Amino acid sequence: MVPDLPKILKVERTRISPWLEVVARDVSFSRDGPEETYYAIAQPDYVAVLAVTPDSRVLLVRQYRPAIERFSLELPAGIVDPDEDPLETARRELLEETGYHTVSIERIGQCATCSSRISNTTHSFFVRTGDRVVDFVEEQGVRVSLVSPGELRRLVLAGEFGELTHLGVLAQAFARGLLAL
Repeated sequence: MVPDLPKILKVERTRISPWLEVVARDVSFSRDGPEETYYAIAQPDYVAVLAVTPDSRVLLVRQYRPAIERFSLELPAGIVDPDEDPLETARRELLEETGYHTVSIERIGQCATCSSRISNTTHSFFVRTGDRVVDFVEEQGVRVSLVSPGELRRLVLAGEFGELTHLGVLAQAFARGLLAL
């Protein structure tokens, strides 16, 4: 028998932008206890791409993130557009951010981005790339870099590659034998 508690009693959504809603959920955890309101951020699903070039280097992007008020070193990533398959988002974001085409792509996994605060899913992919597009121009504010797996390991341990969602992608890739650090 499946318990009927906790029970969501009411949901209110406040749209802040096309990319963000604040969701208030009134939840009851017992039949005679008070309801509690929990807040979350609703965003579209997200992709993160662990991409390896023909010379076995990992593609990273560095960009300024206003939320943390500093530059962040990350995997190529982005939001899944409405009615877009996450696999196609991964291909698109990789090309837009780095100028590298996808030769092969494999799903690494998918999981809650932050189960306590954000109600979306992160889809992660492992990509083998071709060569970079000739005359590719990086997006304003985005710098692409290539690192060896050993250099990536050093960056992770030094805290320079610190986007937790992306560290999770690396952990999943490592567990699947797709990346050796």
